[in-house]
Amino acid sequence: MKTNTKLKPVKKADLQVVKPVKTTKYSDINLNAWKDYGHVLTGTLWQFPSRLKQHGHSNEYHGNYIPQIAQQMYERYTKKNDIVLDLFFGSGTSGIEAINMERRCIGVELKDELAESVSEKFTPKQLVTDVNIICADSASELAVEKIKARLDVMGEKKAQFLMLHPPYDDIIKFSDKKEDLSNCATTEEFYDLFERVAKNGYDLLEKGRFACLIIGDSYKNSEVQPLGFECMNRMRKLGFVLKSTIVKDIQGNERGKGRTANLWRYRALAGGFSIFTHEYIFVFQKK
Repeated sequence: MKTNTKLKPVKKADLQVVKPVKTTKYSDINLNAWKDYGHVLTGTLWQFPSRLKQHGHSNEYHGNYIPQIAQQMYERYTKKNDIVLDLFFGSGTSGIEAINMERRCIGVELKDELAESVSEKFTPKQLVTDVNIICADSASELAVEKIKARLDVMGEKKAQFLMLHPPYDDIIKFSDKKEDLSNCATTEEFYDLFERVAKNGYDLLEKGRFACLIIGDSYKNSEVQPLGFECMNRMRKLGFVLKSTIVKDIQGNERGKGRTANLWRYRALAGGFSIFTHEYIFVFQKK
């Protein structure tokens, strides 16, 4: 027996309109669904309660930056499979987070023993396809040639993001090597050597792409040394355009200060200075 089923007309209001994906040339963020990215920070004051210690990260190396910075930078300024160039690779935070977020990374580390130990954080396959660790002086032409060779193997002419987290002058001595920025005889020499590293990074970065400088200030000779702003100005001099100046709260992310908090407070009161509880994150674009 046939039944006569009359189809209900579909109202235009019942149709769900699917907007096309809209992204920038440097990010996978869908601007047509921008409300879904509440976790992406767009303000200039960053506060993280603690350092991320899972997903391959650890805190055994004094002076490494927290992984949450890489997460924010990569999501906002890179696309999947992009290459991050880190010229102060250290304990490998940039490379670990590149793997976690389906990016690639080339890291340059001055210390042979550190480069060797950090490589153990990655699988042999990852060290071939996704993370390349170069042991070299980041200010040298040799480092540039090695980076270019790795870029060629990875199918790129330039990197798509530049990460710079240099020593904060001589606050922490990282090695005995004369090429180490933490061993500069004067702060002016530190600025000059940093500029040479940043110049290499500028030349190896794709046009229109972004760079991140993470740095704090220091005290020397009873006065503040504005490392952050001077290094920022050196990068602007090279041609980088400053896009953001972010102040990051380092309380809870630093090591060692908790046990000597009262001593530092006494010194601050006696010496007329303030205790550093922040560092800077400068974001630049290569036009």
